[in-house]
Amino acid sequence: MLRLRQTTLLLALYLSVVLPLGAQAALTQALQPAAPAANTNAATDPLGRNTPSNAILGFLKAAQDGDYSIAAQYLQMSAARRQVEGEQTASKLKFVLDHAFSGNLSRYNQPEGTPQEGVALGRQKLGTMTAGDVEVDLDLVRVSDPSAGKIWLISADTLAKIPELSDQVEARQVEHKLPTFLVKHQFAGMPLWQWAAMLLAIPVAAALGWLILALLEVPLRWWARRRGQVEVANWRSVSGPAWLLAGTIIHQAFIVYLRMPLLPRHYYFEVTSVALILSGTWIVWRFVRWSLHRVRTRALVRGHAGTGSLVLMGERILKPAIFALGVLAVLGNLGFNMSTALAGLGIGGLAIGFGAQKTIENLFGGVSVLGDEVFRVGDVCRFGDRTGTVEDIGLRSTRIRTDERTLVAIPNGTVATINLENLSRRDKILFKTNLSLRVDSKPDHVRFVLTEVRKLLYSHPKIEPASVRVRLTDVAASALSIEVFAYILTREYNEYAAIREDLLLRILDVVEDSGGTLALPSQTLYLSRDAGMQQQKAENAAKKIAELRNGKQLPFPDFHPDEISSFKGSIEYPPSESTLRSQPGDGNKNR
Repeated sequence: MLRLRQTTLLLALYLSVVLPLGAQAALTQALQPAAPAANTNAATDPLGRNTPSNAILGFLKAAQDGDYSIAAQYLQMSAARRQVEGEQTASKLKFVLDHAFSGNLSRYNQPEGTPQEGVALGRQKLGTMTAGDVEVDLDLVRVSDPSAGKIWLISADTLAKIPELSDQVEARQVEHKLPTFLVKHQFAGMPLWQWAAMLLAIPVAAALGWLILALLEVPLRWWARRRGQVEVANWRSVSGPAWLLAGTIIHQAFIVYLRMPLLPRHYYFEVTSVALILSGTWIVWRFVRWSLHRVRTRALVRGHAGTGSLVLMGERILKPAIFALGVLAVLGNLGFNMSTALAGLGIGGLAIGFGAQKTIENLFGGVSVLGDEVFRVGDVCRFGDRTGTVEDIGLRSTRIRTDERTLVAIPNGTVATINLENLSRRDKILFKTNLSLRVDSKPDHVRFVLTEVRKLLYSHPKIEPASVRVRLTDVAASALSIEVFAYILTREYNEYAAIREDLLLRILDVVEDSGGTLALPSQTLYLSRDAGMQQQKAENAAKKIAELRNGKQLPFPDFHPDEISSFKGSIEYPPSESTLRSQPGDGNKNR
């Protein structure tokens, strides 16, 4: 409880000046579980000496409370020696640790110890104590206690060097030159003069951090002007977290020089390291967002909409990943065993992977679709039996707006496997129909229809001449079938529908001019004399075919290439009687 109260006090004091108010609540909640995790040995040892970190922190807490008889229980010495000189040794060790120790106390939280190169099994080196030309390692050893089991104690080798270190530290104390009131009186285990120095260092560190950022902005502005970019908004978007980062580093450097007592210093660095992690994560978040936004904009300008969508998906994945890494870094800084946590996440991720196969399939399906650029947002596509306009390509599904104006979400895994037609990628649209003439039509009447329909298609400005195919395909009991095949030169469906309508009406005119009619899908029972075909028009059609035959100009199997070239564009479209022709400037638009 004492450690928690001291941590909370230092946190509130530091964050009230350095951090924004919005981050204080989040950091306070993040620091709540900072107490060491319980394990089987801690339950048997009332002093909590089950790990190296717990042992040294327990010693510092007892010594700071002035209970040196308890603090002596953390030292490796015999019971008789502990009874005689344990408290004195603990007091000197606390003095040396406060003024000469450098190292990390929170990372050694394994009951068996953390393996270190050059350190024997059962021993743990937490850091070094340096004063003058004397340097001593702070070593802990793991021993068996009859009542507490396996526990960690500060080694006898370290304790043997404490008197010499204490003399060196005492000779270099700056407190001798300070007012006695500020030195003797303490608050939360730290002298008042160090509290005053730490608080005064906060505005100084903030001012120096701002000055560093201002100096860095000068070459940035010069470089931007040289490239013709006078805006530095992207730099300013990270100036807030960069200011926090620079100010915190400067303040930490001052605290190292100040040599605060070890336990408050340990809590201070835990708090300020969280501030460093948050500011660093904040900067990376802003930089990733700015960089990917720039890449996406360039891709869209160059017409690579698929790349733009893929970058957007990457941003949606990277942001949670950056946040998760920041959380893990904070937890690791607070002393949690991250190797166990990561192992648990790996096993949990494997279990989730088996249970979320479809989600993973959809995710990779979306990546493959965007990477191949099969379609883009805004394209009209046919997905199986559904047709619609693509509105969004997400992590899990692709959303399309159908002709009925309904919104359909298709899983990306399905999109990657089904047959997909991108109607927006057509360079031209097929026009195909079948004419059914009456069975009693004369061969020359059929030739007339074939000739005029071919001429019609060759003459139309919106028809690709090389694709025209008009052929008699079948002579059946109920009709004579003629297949009409050609490509209309447009990508827009509305324009295609208008041209198709124009062609069908002109074909009906050709059939009527031939003197015949289209076959009906029914049987006709003649109860009276019926003239059938219009005699005059039928004779004219037969006469025209006879003239072509006599002049050896019969267009079968097709027109001569020179004639096809002369036909091109000879038809007015839109027709002269169309309302579009009455608009100013439209008279020669499609001629």
